[in-house]
Amino acid sequence: MHRRRRTALVLSAAIAAAAPFLTACGSDAHPGAAAVVGGQRITVAQLQNRVNEVRQAQRAAVPDDTQYQQVLSTTSSLTRDTLYNMVLDQVLHRAAQDAGVTVTRKDVEEMRSGLEQQVGGATALQTAWLQKYGIAPKRLDDNLRFQVEAKKLAALLGTDTSQPAFWKALAKASEELHVDLNPRYGSWDVQKSSRVDAKTPWVRDVTSGGTQVSA
Repeated sequence: MHRRRRTALVLSAAIAAAAPFLTACGSDAHPGAAAVVGGQRITVAQLQNRVNEVRQAQRAAVPDDTQYQQVLSTTSSLTRDTLYNMVLDQVLHRAAQDAGVTVTRKDVEEMRSGLEQQVGGATALQTAWLQKYGIAPKRLDDNLRFQVEAKKLAALLGTDTSQPAFWKALAKASEELHVDLNPRYGSWDVQKSSRVDAKTPWVRDVTSGGTQVSA
């Protein structure tokens, strides 16, 4: 999967060599599934609906045909990126549950309010998340909840999201959930390398004082 680098990652691109490696390949045992997580299917139709939400928002934001075609070309991996997003959301939530982490509506509202102040309002925040991260406006709060959950889990573990301890918790959750991807969309993994190139572009450092939303 090839996507331009992101500058605002909660999950650091520099993952320690000790990070676990996870991979799962889908099979014909789950027809119509883009992925199976914890025995629950993420159907191809559900995945396509998510992708369509982003495409519709992009089209509304970029009415010019030529410019829209440029948007399409720069987000050609949107389907796979979206699926990784959907899977990782469930993996992180399982890891957070295992650790006793909870996220309240107030937590999400506080994060959103702070970000809106930084970027110049609610519309500016929605536009930034859509343009830079492929998050449809209607999914913004879901993504912010994910950010809060990641931050809280890391804090409880006494680490941050770039460190092996955090990834170990996600690896354990992945194993518990038996993540299984349809091979047409790639594989599920956390690689043993010094850099992960767009494997987790949906997680951003939106909590530090120097938060940036531009790539």
